[in-house]
Amino acid sequence: MQFNSKYHIDVDFEVPKKLQWYYAPAFFGFWFVIYLSLVNTQINHMPKPLLRTDEASHPRDFIAQRAEDTLIELTRIGPRVVGSIANEVTTVQFFRDEVAKVQAEANDRFEFELDVQQASGAYMHWTMVNMYQGIQNVVVKLSEKGNTNENYLLINSHYDSVTGSPGAGDDGSMVVTMLEVMRVIAKSDEPLAHPIVFLFNGAEENPLQASHAFITQHKWAKNCKALINLDSAGSGGREILFQSGPNHPWLMKYYRQVPHPFANTLAEEIFQAGLIPSDTDFRIFRDYGGVPGLDMAYIFNGYVYHTKFDRVNVFPRASFQHTGDNVLALARALANAPELDDIEAHAEGHNVFYDFLGWFIIFYTATTSIIINVIVSVVALLAIGISVYFMSVRSGCSLSGVLLRFGIILGIQLVSLALAAGLALLVAVFMDAVDRSLSWFTEMWLIIGLYLFPIIVGMSLLPALYLEKTKRDPLSLGFRVQLFMHSHCVCLVILIIVLTSISIRSAYFIMLCVLFDIVALVVNLVTKWHRKAYWFAIAVMICHILPFTYFTYICTVALKTLIPMQGRSGGSSNPDLTIAILMWLFSLMFAGFIVPLIMFFRKTRTIVLCFLAGTILFIIIAVTDAGFPYQPKTSAQRYSLIYAHRILHNADGTTRTDESGVYVYPQDRRLSIAEDEIKTIGQTHKVSEFCEEEMFCGMPLYNHRWHKAREYSLWIPVNEQPQIPTAYPTLTLQETTELDGSMQRRFNFSLEGPDHMTIFVNVKNNAKLLDWSFNETLIRENEPPPHFVYFSYGLDNSALEFTIDVEKTTSTFDTPTLEIGIGGHWVHHEIARSQGLGAYLDRFPSYTYVQAWVGTYESWYF
Repeated sequence: MQFNSKYHIDVDFEVPKKLQWYYAPAFFGFWFVIYLSLVNTQINHMPKPLLRTDEASHPRDFIAQRAEDTLIELTRIGPRVVGSIANEVTTVQFFRDEVAKVQAEANDRFEFELDVQQASGAYMHWTMVNMYQGIQNVVVKLSEKGNTNENYLLINSHYDSVTGSPGAGDDGSMVVTMLEVMRVIAKSDEPLAHPIVFLFNGAEENPLQASHAFITQHKWAKNCKALINLDSAGSGGREILFQSGPNHPWLMKYYRQVPHPFANTLAEEIFQAGLIPSDTDFRIFRDYGGVPGLDMAYIFNGYVYHTKFDRVNVFPRASFQHTGDNVLALARALANAPELDDIEAHAEGHNVFYDFLGWFIIFYTATTSIIINVIVSVVALLAIGISVYFMSVRSGCSLSGVLLRFGIILGIQLVSLALAAGLALLVAVFMDAVDRSLSWFTEMWLIIGLYLFPIIVGMSLLPALYLEKTKRDPLSLGFRVQLFMHSHCVCLVILIIVLTSISIRSAYFIMLCVLFDIVALVVNLVTKWHRKAYWFAIAVMICHILPFTYFTYICTVALKTLIPMQGRSGGSSNPDLTIAILMWLFSLMFAGFIVPLIMFFRKTRTIVLCFLAGTILFIIIAVTDAGFPYQPKTSAQRYSLIYAHRILHNADGTTRTDESGVYVYPQDRRLSIAEDEIKTIGQTHKVSEFCEEEMFCGMPLYNHRWHKAREYSLWIPVNEQPQIPTAYPTLTLQETTELDGSMQRRFNFSLEGPDHMTIFVNVKNNAKLLDWSFNETLIRENEPPPHFVYFSYGLDNSALEFTIDVEKTTSTFDTPTLEIGIGGHWVHHEIARSQGLGAYLDRFPSYTYVQAWVGTYESWYF
């Protein structure tokens, strides 16, 4: 064999021959088996639930069957909507009885104090004033007799539910978990250094009213120094810790003691960025009470969340055991934590935290994470530099020649990553354009072909073409494949630096990816396997088993969480784009160092084209009936519906609009899928058509989200007027008084009506809103009207008295000054559902779930 004198090939270097193409399926099968055997099993792994018969042998342990039995009794009450007898009377008595049972079994060393709080107040919830009157909390303090410690642990969950839902998962499961934790602690003979306040929260769905009432008004609120918040965005599975602190990393020291850890910083950052269409009481305790804590929730099977299918029979008993074990361990640990005596002394910044397959938890401070990220990035670049140098030495190529190739390959890698993203996004746009978004909503496996396959095509096509064009390059195939891996590592290092610089703690994902690549590289350099292509590849595969397992685990968790949420995220954005971006981001981590190994197989282009063919096949499947996104009961399409009567008055007292209709609020992207059925109700109009002329579209909007969705919501006029269970809301102008001269005036109003009402306020004829008796935030911040006030009441159904102060500088009060609209919502009256409304609900397909009630809207000028 003769070589050009310009090059020298080291005799120690092995020139590899490509593997036969038919080994490629075994290569991909290896990773698929890893996923099935580790990831899929661990995501669904649950502890064995303990039965009542196990109690004698497990006196210190949480008994899942007890919690389940309690939940059965709770859900027999039915939907527990704020203002209903079920929520305000029956459920409150239920808790009195359950606490009495716990107290009867309790050890003599403990004492109980039960308080049923009634409270009224208001605060800003995003863009609307959230106002409540006479809502209730059942609050129980458990402490050792004679204990004078004034620093308490707070454990919170809510017992109310949304309209029509028995609320087994959200949040009855957590309520009964609290009761069982209380029972186990109270029955034991173990010390309790700090009292525990169990807050059974009676108005979370309204939203978050009862937690605000407790933390701003209750006698024990100022003593609560740490929080365990328990909520649900699904039904069963493993509860995830998705918010910690803030600024109290010591809390994670105690979470580390739980037997079944499931936690992630990424979930915290996504949630706090507002990318999840939900909120929890944790924010209220944090913002209005400064209470640090741990926020935990169920996230799996979100399909039944806030529906009538959220029942006990779909909630696994093992989930009680998983959550109960964790909450019990946390309650014991935090109630005896010395940090509660001076929490400010331990406020040290944010945490980075994550579990590995539920086996163990890793956490460290944000400052430590910055140091780790920098060290790993620097070591990675050094290791790559050493590797490139050895390539030059062993191949006989000049260092500058190897660096030139590295630069070219780095450019190809960047374009390949962009191409991978582009192909995935192209599929997402296409699926939406042909009205086939959400095809994976029920069949999650479709995501593999629709988005993972084109990402693999994008990541491998250009490298395959480059390696084929340079197959006579004196730098061996093995070294060139390594350069592609090094290029990917450099891209990730850049990403680490960017994310770390903007304080994104989830940069730890990229750091772990780079760290394991460094380990593989160091192993190859030390063993000199980097000279032997296949030994090098084997080392890479072995070293990437752990990161592949971890990243696919997190990716699967993210998908199982986000997919059901796309069914209630509204119609304004394409959900397939979310899935495409998510898959691309995770593919960078779990596939970025594996895909280059494809280049060691013969017929690489054919292998890549097989993935492209697979993508086309999956698109065909997705656009046929096989890709229909919904199933009755288990994964239904969601709608909200109000059968309403609206009356709009003119300034002279005459009526300009008096009509009945059906308001339809679709909650996902597939707006047209039930279009034909909906049109059988009557002629449809976009709600947005009315918004230019009328305040808040002149419609009975239930909350501010409904206004945001006006472009995709429908108003369907009908001839029949809904039968309203009680009197329409009554707004009475009691008096007007002048303030500081004739150009300022106070309007005093009284409002009576159902327990859920909305109040819309606007000013007319150049008037200025000076003040009102609602929350002052909108006035203080000079937010332009119209303004949205959400109002609900519990036991206290007395009239709401409120005032509005207005100033006019360019006109007199002889012309209209105020426009006020009142929406009435009878959300828990079964009589309203049976008379008239049922006929419209029957028009919807069987695969839909419609949350419906009757309502009114009436507006006046003053």
